[in-house]
Amino acid sequence: MTDRDAREMAAAGTQFSLFGQDQAPEVPGGGAGASAPATRAAELNRILSHAAYAYYALDNPEMTDAQFDRYLVELQEIEAAHPELVTPDSYTQRVGGYVSEQFAPVRHAQRMYSIDDAMDLDELDEWLARTEEALAAAGEGPVAYTCELKIDGLGIALTYRDGRLVRAATRGDGTTGEDVTQNALTIKDIPTTLGKAGLARVADGGFGHSVEVRGEVYMPKHSFVRLNEENDAAGRAPFANPRNAAAGSLRQKDPKVTAARDLETFIYAVADEGPLDVSTQSDFLDWLRDCGFSVNPHARRVATAAEVHAYCADALAHREDLDYDIDGVVVKVDSFASQASLGFTARAPRWSIAFKFPPEEKSTVLREIRVQVGRTGVLTPVAEFDPVVVAGSTIARATLHNIDEVRRKDVRVGDTIVVHKAGDVIPEVVGPLDREDEEHLARPLWEMPATCPSCGSPVVREEGEVAYRCVSIDCPAQATERLIHWGSRNAMDIDGLGDEIVGRMVEQGLLLDVADFYTLTTDELAAVDTGRVYETSTKDHLEGDGIVVGPTIAGKIMGQIEESKGRGLARVLFGLGIRHVGANVAALLANTFGSMERLMLAQEADISAIDGIGPKIAASVREFFSIEKNVAVIERLRESGVSLEQEGFGEAPKKPQTLAGLTFVLTGTLQGHTRTEAGNLLKAMGAKVSGSVSKRTSYVVAGEAAGSKLTKAQQLGVPVLDEAALDEILATGAVPAVEG
Repeated sequence: MTDRDAREMAAAGTQFSLFGQDQAPEVPGGGAGASAPATRAAELNRILSHAAYAYYALDNPEMTDAQFDRYLVELQEIEAAHPELVTPDSYTQRVGGYVSEQFAPVRHAQRMYSIDDAMDLDELDEWLARTEEALAAAGEGPVAYTCELKIDGLGIALTYRDGRLVRAATRGDGTTGEDVTQNALTIKDIPTTLGKAGLARVADGGFGHSVEVRGEVYMPKHSFVRLNEENDAAGRAPFANPRNAAAGSLRQKDPKVTAARDLETFIYAVADEGPLDVSTQSDFLDWLRDCGFSVNPHARRVATAAEVHAYCADALAHREDLDYDIDGVVVKVDSFASQASLGFTARAPRWSIAFKFPPEEKSTVLREIRVQVGRTGVLTPVAEFDPVVVAGSTIARATLHNIDEVRRKDVRVGDTIVVHKAGDVIPEVVGPLDREDEEHLARPLWEMPATCPSCGSPVVREEGEVAYRCVSIDCPAQATERLIHWGSRNAMDIDGLGDEIVGRMVEQGLLLDVADFYTLTTDELAAVDTGRVYETSTKDHLEGDGIVVGPTIAGKIMGQIEESKGRGLARVLFGLGIRHVGANVAALLANTFGSMERLMLAQEADISAIDGIGPKIAASVREFFSIEKNVAVIERLRESGVSLEQEGFGEAPKKPQTLAGLTFVLTGTLQGHTRTEAGNLLKAMGAKVSGSVSKRTSYVVAGEAAGSKLTKAQQLGVPVLDEAALDEILATGAVPAVEG
């Protein structure tokens, strides 16, 4: 601990004691008259472990950093001269010495449940009333609670056997995590052995028993600032926030990298309290302190709902004063017996709730509203404002989604606006600071441009749609995204055709539309300048001239392009990026009409008559083929030998009921389908589609400007999917893995 750290703790009212600069308590056996090396090494290990415990667990440092380092160096010198004295418990072994190949899976002793959220005080009060009513019905007396700060970090489970740390694992999916033991050993406030006072309260003194405790790994704010300064100086990308930095640091392949990242922990839970001589959460926190764990000093036992309210209000008021991020307060029934009586739901304990703080809001000045053109031609207004730090990272832009959102929020260039991060993740403009301000009202309303800002083509807005879009297939702004989409796995599946290479070919004039892939030569592709130079062993980006793709890689990509010619009509239709035509709809069209020629001659009524395809999709397909430039691209594909026929034409499309038993709710605006059309496609694979979110909902699919249904899903812990995941479901019939 530095003098600055000490002054900051003193200012915050933390009690601590420091010996004079570079002074420390006397260490028995130290100095010239040191005892035998084995005895001295044991003494140094004891002193170092005790000092770490005083610093991390008690917030009561007993020596300066300099003295601590001197003892550590002395121990390292003894062990270097006497290797037989090196033990797994030695403080010198807190930094791993090898690079692991992968993280092994770890099965948790018991499931690591999520915690239900209370998004406001009303929901918190509902939980308190429900909890007290349930316990009263069970004949239990007045309810006491523990209130703990909700640390914004990464969950970890630590397993001790016979009092020694044997394994550390991430939360993972709650049942199985990743073995990060070697990395956890570098976190200096994680004890390798449990303190004697704690072991005395474990059955048989801890021997013959395993105890799995749980908590949060986090990165202090000052360490996060220093890490990003180092990243900036080295030309590396900064971390978005301390939580991301902590997660990335704990899951390093090389423990030495983790060791350099200055991580800390707060421990607060146990998988099974059976072996412990504890009966309440507050008593358990004391046991953790006795064992040498870091326990958040702000945890409190309270006796009434009013005290819970007061704790939450105080935590919210002082969140910025802490050197770590919090995003709420966790309230737990204090009695373990009462916890057992209340039990669990399918995903969370009934005896605990997380009161979530409202998103942190900051004010800034809106400088401009720019328009971005996406792959499907949708024009999206994006707010650009003076940079401001929100929830741990700097933001300077946020999507406004569409013209209706701009009008609803009534934001105008020059306004002082309020911004936050939705879910503490996604930058969002709340609105102007003062809607009645005369200067705000005098500013002109922002208008969507009448022509595409990229190609100058007319912009259209179909009846009933919120989005404006450019429908020209050769729009430069859409070109790169369209070309990348053409080579994607569910389209033409051209391996090696990455975003960077496609982008550089567009910049260098080699690609304008998808037909250009098939007139490309190996020499042209080999000469493409990627604009990147990398150090071979570390892959770190270096300054210098770019390098070309080269003949070897170019040859492989050209082989993939040649193979793609035979992928068939369904993949071609999906790859063309026709609005509302996802992979599933493309297959329906291909299996119904059999060839591009027949599809191009089909009337809108013929297309909409297909089961699973409605009028909106049919109109979009006809509109696409009515544009001469689009037809010209298709003819060039035909001339290049790309198959525009569907293999197995005439066979009924197969629709396995792979989604049977799942319930979906669709909300917001989808780009590839209307919600009705997407719902019909999900139903065709056996799913149930509901109009409301409940605990029985399997998944919520959220498009742009999703509203109350998304909020309800987040409150209930229902997994949320984006439109890319929906496309994957419709293409494969399987739901992709969902984090969280």
